[in-house]
Amino acid sequence: MRVLPDVPSGENENGGGLMSKYRIYELAKEFNTTSKVIMDILARNNMAAKNHMSSVDQEAKQIIDRTFARKIDQPAPSKAPSAPAVPAARPESARPQSRPGAVDAPRRDLRNEQPNRQQQGEQRPHQPNRNNGTFQQQRPQQAAQGNQQRPQQPFQGNNQQRSQQANYARPQRPQQSGGPNQQRSPQQGSPAHSQQRPPYQGPRNVGGTEQHSDNRSNNRGPSEQRNNNTGNSGNRFAGQGQQKQQYSNNNNFNKNKPHGANRQQNRSNHAGRNAHRSPQPVQPKVEPPKPKNIKLGESIIVKELASKMGREASEVIKKLMMLGVMVTINQEVDFDTASLVAADFGVTVEALPPEEDPTEIPEIEDDESQLVIRPPVVTVMGHVDHGKTSLLDAIRQTRVTQQEAGGITQHIGAYQVICQGKKIVFLDTPGHEAFTAMRARGAQVTDIAILVVAADDGVMPQTIEAINHAKSAKVPIIVAINKMDRPGANPDRVKQQLGDHGLVPEDWGGETIMVPVSAHQKTGIEELLEMILLMAEVQEIKANPNRAAYGIIIEAELDKGRGPVATVLVQKGTLRIGDSIIAGTAFGKVRAMVNDRGEKVKKAEPSTPVEVLGLADVPQAGDILVAVDEKTARAVAEKRIAKRRTEEMQQSQKVSLDDLFKQIQEGNIKDLNIVIKADVQGSIEALRQSLLNLNTGEEVRVSIVHAGVGAINESDVMLASASNALIIGFNVRPDGNARKAAESEKIDIRLYRVIYEAINDVEAAMKGMLAPEYKEVVQGRLEVRKVISVPKTVVAGSYVLEGKITRASQIRVVRNGVVVHEGEIEALRRFKDDVKEVAAGYECGISVEKFRDIKEGDIIESFVMEEVKRD
Repeated sequence: MRVLPDVPSGENENGGGLMSKYRIYELAKEFNTTSKVIMDILARNNMAAKNHMSSVDQEAKQIIDRTFARKIDQPAPSKAPSAPAVPAARPESARPQSRPGAVDAPRRDLRNEQPNRQQQGEQRPHQPNRNNGTFQQQRPQQAAQGNQQRPQQPFQGNNQQRSQQANYARPQRPQQSGGPNQQRSPQQGSPAHSQQRPPYQGPRNVGGTEQHSDNRSNNRGPSEQRNNNTGNSGNRFAGQGQQKQQYSNNNNFNKNKPHGANRQQNRSNHAGRNAHRSPQPVQPKVEPPKPKNIKLGESIIVKELASKMGREASEVIKKLMMLGVMVTINQEVDFDTASLVAADFGVTVEALPPEEDPTEIPEIEDDESQLVIRPPVVTVMGHVDHGKTSLLDAIRQTRVTQQEAGGITQHIGAYQVICQGKKIVFLDTPGHEAFTAMRARGAQVTDIAILVVAADDGVMPQTIEAINHAKSAKVPIIVAINKMDRPGANPDRVKQQLGDHGLVPEDWGGETIMVPVSAHQKTGIEELLEMILLMAEVQEIKANPNRAAYGIIIEAELDKGRGPVATVLVQKGTLRIGDSIIAGTAFGKVRAMVNDRGEKVKKAEPSTPVEVLGLADVPQAGDILVAVDEKTARAVAEKRIAKRRTEEMQQSQKVSLDDLFKQIQEGNIKDLNIVIKADVQGSIEALRQSLLNLNTGEEVRVSIVHAGVGAINESDVMLASASNALIIGFNVRPDGNARKAAESEKIDIRLYRVIYEAINDVEAAMKGMLAPEYKEVVQGRLEVRKVISVPKTVVAGSYVLEGKITRASQIRVVRNGVVVHEGEIEALRRFKDDVKEVAAGYECGISVEKFRDIKEGDIIESFVMEEVKRD
């Protein structure tokens, strides 16, 4: 075997000398094939080439020329519609002469119209048709060439080789015309559509064997091509050749095939050597099934809700916005809102059982065998000034009314009375409209409610409110018709009015006990006590004294000498000195207990009101007091403090941008900040509620900055100074440091002993905060007679015509009856001295702030704005 050299030996590589040499890659370009095909042809002829840079001589060049010329001369055999996947090679002499029915009449007309572009003697370089668009652009040029000679394009025996050349997009080397079999008849069809061939799917033909069936299918008619594509599974892109043939014959592109399909075909032609591989199917993304049922607690974060439903958080937020709830991904929504959102997504929501609150102490169940009769707790309720405290005073034989300022009960009093050898505990609740919370709290801890109604006044608003509180607490009611000694007493009218509210007297066939009494003359008291004891026996009020104490805070205050003091009504168990207790956020150890008569006691049994000393802080009225061990009391109190702080932060009002912009633009809303200090917690609640009820206007809003029990101290004054608030003290006094601080900081401290006086004063102050009306009052006029320019300003030498000009007044510059400027006086002088005012008939020099355009003859008016108070 002869070995071909790697480096060419002749100077002229392409036939420039006697011994012309050709490189392998040049021949591959010339015949539009690959270097490997050329090297295989040489190997079959005992010529070994090492690589694509090897050179061949003229003899090898002729062998390669004959090989490719022989491929062009080979006939294309006729093929049945259902041809095999890889057709066998046919002899050269088996070229069919005609294919009846393969081309229809319109196709023959188009071929007759198409000029014969392949003529002898013309050379034209050929670019492979890489896409349909290039072919479409070449058609007008081909039609314009008429019957010129078309350059010879070497025929290649298989589609695989043709697809590789199309992928590499190498230009062809022009062939010499006049070679054998270069002229085609029009009946064989235009070979232009074969310039772009699909990748070959069968075995690689590298040995020069002839496989023409795939290429020859491109020269068939559309109907025959469709039949061939149906039965031929070896050529997977045969349908594209059929479509290209239709485009070539009809000159109508993108008609049978969308443009996207053409792009997909072009991409498949450039797929490289792996084009024969079938594309792997894309695995669809499997989404997990969305739940149909979820369980939620009392509240849930938006992000967690979306995760439970298998939805995006943005979808959940969008639904909430449609419901009018503006939240972020990390904010909580309640159970009802979450249920509405879940229903929109087709998810059923189930409520989880409530979780145990770590701040709650579980209540101990009492054994029935250990229950004993306890004294009843009676609450005296009714309208203001109907004689509740006077009646209780008559029962206790004390003068409680004289100790109350203004005759109005300010505190919840808890007293124990012995009647017929049996104890009765009385709770006195105020009847003023500000004490709704006190009445509700009194009704919650009571066994029997006494409704006091004045015989001459009848049923009043607070009377109806007391009835509703007692009914909501499911407490039996005994009506005491008081003031029977008054001349205008009419008990029948009172009974009729009470009957309208569901309280029908026994003598009228109802179940409500009504006793006429007179607290002033102390008549009917014994009958009332007998009815109370009778109803207590019927109810069988019992409690277990042999257990840890359980009670309720009736009242709490901060005593200056004793510290936090809480009035406790023990409901179960027995409270002893030394017990560790917790009430709300306050905890401590019982250091001392005092009963209602001011006597120190060592234990308090059920239904016994006592004052307890030893708590670390002042508890809230209505808190539950429980006797536990010290470690538990401290831990639970810390958790409750943290929980309360979190709730206060969540409930704090945050101004939105819309509200802030509205307030800034209108400028009408003002805040009246108030710091409340009182002697007991109940008075704070009453003041807070009454003051907040004053927020009915649109211009002034009451805001409680701080409320606490105890004397007014310096820190309260500093807080009021920082928040621009006033201080209201109820039954407390400021200490010396607080008074000095208030004077220096100019803080208004108001002290009251009667609660409705404080409410009236605050209401009057709110009226004073209404935006006042102003009117303009002209003080004087002066005329500018000379303008003097000095550095940084202009001084107008003027003469005061009338009135006076004051330094603090505003001025208006008038020129020819037109106001040209309004502003303030920058300087007012007379003989180089600054003066506060200049009277009429005197000269002065005046300069206007931020205004220099003063001219001689201008009139300057001085005026002030006086406030007109609003009613």
